[in-house]
Amino acid sequence: MPGNMLSKGEVFVIETDAASREQLSSALQQSAYDMICFADGASLLSEAKARMPACVLLEMPPDRSALDVLRRLREDNCMAPVLVTSANGSIAMAVDAIKSGAADFIEKPFRTRDIVDRIDAAIDEVAQPGASRQRWLPGCEPLTGREGDVLEHLAAGLTNKEIARRMHLSARTVEGYRAGILKKAGAKNVTDLLRRIFGQGSPTQM
Repeated sequence: MPGNMLSKGEVFVIETDAASREQLSSALQQSAYDMICFADGASLLSEAKARMPACVLLEMPPDRSALDVLRRLREDNCMAPVLVTSANGSIAMAVDAIKSGAADFIEKPFRTRDIVDRIDAAIDEVAQPGASRQRWLPGCEPLTGREGDVLEHLAAGLTNKEIARRMHLSARTVEGYRAGILKKAGAKNVTDLLRRIFGQGSPTQM
């Protein structure tokens, strides 16, 4: 860690690629994080019960077992933000990750600087007093804070990529939040959703 900089916390990581681990370790150290690597989900879950990490970075293997690790972290009341990475990501996988509690879904190859920026953003989101706030659409399940933010940007006419840049997320992650909003609202697409919000379409008059 540079100089006498105080640690910003531990980042628990599962990453099978040695070169990526080395790059991540260097980038996180430069940003005052301590990186703790784990060989598998079981060892990470065991350590997470003993001490709370600042953030968790999970690589998604072909068997998608990272989703099980993510769900277990939430069941064990580990509230640290979790970022999921994948070399073979898809919109469906991103949606599943978000539904399981991921703060972000990042496709490989990635730049380590981007990863650190997204870790910072995820930790800041959790630390903000309003991070756990919920928003409502009449007649629907309440939206999370992140879903509410995405909805505001969609209503302003921003694209997924524009929203991703503003919220320091990946486009896949924004797609996951958007899918969650549409499902909760019972809307077929964003146009249908906005009609409901502005009272032009559905019987619910959202």
